[in-house]
Amino acid sequence: MKKSRGRTGRKRGRKRLQSFMGGVNCSHKLEYIKLKKWLKDRGFEDSHLRPAQFWDTGRGLMATKALQAGDLVVSLPEKCLLTTGTVLSSCLGEYIVKWKPPVSPLIALCTFLIAEKHAGEKSLWKPYLDVLPKTYTCPVCLEHDVVSLLPEPLRKKAEEQRATVHELYMSSKAFFSSLQPLFAENTGTIFNYSALKWAWSTINTRTIYMKHSQRECFSLEPDVYALAPYLDLLNHSPNVQVKAAFNEQTRSYEIRTNSRCKKYKEVFICYGPHDNQRLLLEYGFVAMNNPHSCVYVTSDTLLKCFPPLDKQRNAKISILKDHDFLEKEAVML
Repeated sequence: MKKSRGRTGRKRGRKRLQSFMGGVNCSHKLEYIKLKKWLKDRGFEDSHLRPAQFWDTGRGLMATKALQAGDLVVSLPEKCLLTTGTVLSSCLGEYIVKWKPPVSPLIALCTFLIAEKHAGEKSLWKPYLDVLPKTYTCPVCLEHDVVSLLPEPLRKKAEEQRATVHELYMSSKAFFSSLQPLFAENTGTIFNYSALKWAWSTINTRTIYMKHSQRECFSLEPDVYALAPYLDLLNHSPNVQVKAAFNEQTRSYEIRTNSRCKKYKEVFICYGPHDNQRLLLEYGFVAMNNPHSCVYVTSDTLLKCFPPLDKQRNAKISILKDHDFLEKEAVML
């Protein structure tokens, strides 16, 4: 019979388990070394965050010191942010300014990402592009057979997303063609649908909210996007609270935590009080033990819950109609 472990054995076991549950430091990898050097050249200094691989969330950032509520997690200088201003100052700028009707801020950013990725070694943003995901798991990037397996309310939303992105591509093809003088290769090959889906997913899943003044060269859609290298390695947890905003005094985008984080543990931020359907649609993942979880059911399913012999059936249906629940494709419970 195996002897039970004593107090010392149990303590060692807990330490081994904690070591396994923690992250594996990835800061020695070449792509992160190049990224940190590139950011440092633009004024970014970081002393307590390290890229790491975690068993449950994948790639993220690890704290190298304990963080207390109110501590500054990261401060990213304006020079490190990729915005529509970045796009307009590039070789794409003059083409965007001349194009009518104006392109949206979203398409401007998508175009820039695709062009810079195509530039390869010549791109000034290569150290950042090299650490971006090659593929995404939001519905627009999934195979049709996979989307068809999703629950009905989610499937409809996924199909709407896919249709929206496809329409965005089709309506932008003429603009992409206008960029031909900038490229030796045919723009139809560079700015193809797969490239747009990748760029759109990069922006949709990784940008921070940062409001910019309206420019005449863009459509009236809000210009609220900014890609934030390194900062965008922070993963989501619904159980933490942070304050995030652009600091006009320091000219940096700053995140402060309202939650504590132990040394060598993953540092999280909160993308918002989203249920798992919203997280899957917008970011391509779901959160375990999500306090915002809910179930979406169709109006047909709701009606099936009322047996024909239920004396209160008509009254219940009337209440649902009064609150427009039966007019919606799906109801959140």
